[in-house]
Amino acid sequence: MNPLKPISKPKACLRLTSLTTFWALSCLMALGAEKPVLDTDGWNKESRAQDDFFEFANGGWIQKTDIPADKTRWGSFVMLHEESRDAVQVIIDELSGKEGLQAGSDAQKIRDLYRSFVDEDGIQAQGLEPVAEMLAAIDGLDSKETFAEVWARAGRWGITHPLGAYINQDAKASTRYAVYFTQSGLGLPDRDYYSMDDERSKGLQEAYIGMLATLFKEAELRNFEERARRVYALEEALAAKQWTRVENRDRIKTYNKRTTDDFRALLPNLDVDRYLEITGVSIEKDFILRQPSYLEGLNEVIENHALADWKDYFRARVLVDFAPYLSKAFADAHFEFYNKTLGGQETPEPRSRRAINLVNGSLGELVGKQYVERHFPPEAKEKMMALVANLKATMKESIEQLSWMTPATKTEALKKLQQFGTKIGYPDQWKRYDGLVIRADDLVGNILRSAEFEHERETRKLGKPIDRSEWFMTPQTVNAYYNPAMNEIVFPAAILQPPFFNMEADDAVNYGAIGMVIGHEIGHGFDDQGRKSDGEGNLRDWWTEADAKAYEGLTAKLVSQYEAYEPEPGFFVNGQLTLGENIGDLGGLTLAYRAYQKSLNGKSAPKMDGLSGDQRFFLSLAQIWRIKQRPETTIQRLKTDTHSPPKFRVNGPVRNMSDFYEAFDVSEKDAMWLPPEERVEIW
Repeated sequence: MNPLKPISKPKACLRLTSLTTFWALSCLMALGAEKPVLDTDGWNKESRAQDDFFEFANGGWIQKTDIPADKTRWGSFVMLHEESRDAVQVIIDELSGKEGLQAGSDAQKIRDLYRSFVDEDGIQAQGLEPVAEMLAAIDGLDSKETFAEVWARAGRWGITHPLGAYINQDAKASTRYAVYFTQSGLGLPDRDYYSMDDERSKGLQEAYIGMLATLFKEAELRNFEERARRVYALEEALAAKQWTRVENRDRIKTYNKRTTDDFRALLPNLDVDRYLEITGVSIEKDFILRQPSYLEGLNEVIENHALADWKDYFRARVLVDFAPYLSKAFADAHFEFYNKTLGGQETPEPRSRRAINLVNGSLGELVGKQYVERHFPPEAKEKMMALVANLKATMKESIEQLSWMTPATKTEALKKLQQFGTKIGYPDQWKRYDGLVIRADDLVGNILRSAEFEHERETRKLGKPIDRSEWFMTPQTVNAYYNPAMNEIVFPAAILQPPFFNMEADDAVNYGAIGMVIGHEIGHGFDDQGRKSDGEGNLRDWWTEADAKAYEGLTAKLVSQYEAYEPEPGFFVNGQLTLGENIGDLGGLTLAYRAYQKSLNGKSAPKMDGLSGDQRFFLSLAQIWRIKQRPETTIQRLKTDTHSPPKFRVNGPVRNMSDFYEAFDVSEKDAMWLPPEERVEIW
């Protein structure tokens, strides 16, 4: 349920979970005592680091760990997510027990949004009534000429439809906001799901059609199976016109500024003027169309499919998107397909856990403000700033010493690095939610009003100065990101806890974990797409032709390496789709290692538990990617995720670092060995 907002633009570089909370520094100290800095019990002592480093560092834990029935994966990130939700639950429980909260107050909004989700009896009694207004609007469509009304309303309500929109800085003029339009509208995870014809894929297609039929049946629509197949056929036609995920990563190819007249010419079968008016962006004279050929294809799909099919398509979008918030039959059908069939999840999460996710997602900074007030200490921010400064200094030295980059490009690269912004912990200015109405007995209404509220927040940006204080993750999120338009790296408070950041750990462990995270985000400013923007955040080619060619030669080798990885039998990593993240992982680990060496000031690191400092550094990296996930989840992510599976976020980078070979005595007889000429060193 995403209203018009630019959350897709900053790079969420370490994504495995989201919406988690930060524990106080005193808790970090306690956690450090309870959790071993390096969990040697999780090692697989029967494996060799030289043959499979991930398996050596994590295999024992994987063998003795079962994924909980209500999860698709389990490991470091998910454990932090659960610990954080435990803390969130305590806060919300305090509010839930309070009566007489002032209407419209932050506390009332948080309390009543949570109450509206956990009121299972009330939701059951309402049946389909919460979405009746939306379905009635679709019923009222009497011609394709009136499509614009429904499409625009769907966007304001956060409902999936064929033409997604968001507001972000103009990639070539970063001092102004622009409206972006992008392909959207599918019920399956990716366009390729509709064209794959192997047995497994056909089974998923039929399961999806079956879910649509179930939702139509529960909505008391006749001929529900036939209608479901017609909706699938329409989506299949949309998918055939869409660009691949690899194409959509290309920041140059997807920057296509067009006037309103151009927009109309590409999509004459939609009342573009009415669509823009209701969307609230008609004051703009030009727009950035990420996939112009898709709009031409969409125009054909509008023409080639009957009005009745389009009405059923929009009914399906409403029912699918709101099924988790409706009565049990709808929620169960949604879970069976999206969570169980696609992800392998055996049982739903407890309703209270899902309610916390909704509160964090809809009122993120209200919740974040409370957590920061209770838990975020200034000492953690100070430590992070020092670590970031050290990693930036290391990146500066690396650029200066590059043998493959010429002085002209080095000058521009150093200028960009100098202009990097850094945000740690939480926003300086909090988002406000004044005027947003939240009711304890109106779950779907709360979601709709929240979507409209955020839509209005975004459209009000147009014509205004850039808000450089804005965050695109909440403080309670365990993650980090690089924002190319602002040329900044951002680290929410919640990531500053073990195993990423531990005040009791030695430098080797912290540099191998949070140091790698910092280096990863810095590296995104210079990955295959981040390098296309300058220090002002503008899309501009500042590379010499020779340097660009040399860089592309290095990254091509990285693509080949990752495409050889086979996480599940018959399913391989997409080296082009994951290239930016793989560059971030390799560059981040390289920078973190060099920064760690600098921190020693020429001294040798002491041995601890028989391990050298270098060994602890690399083992710390492996420990943060300790994840076990279901095969269904792995397969889905190989098609849709720009990140490589956890195992290859460990083995992939270290195989390219000669320092790893020295730390663990890896020789050409070992499986982790890569010949020196095949190793990739970018930064």
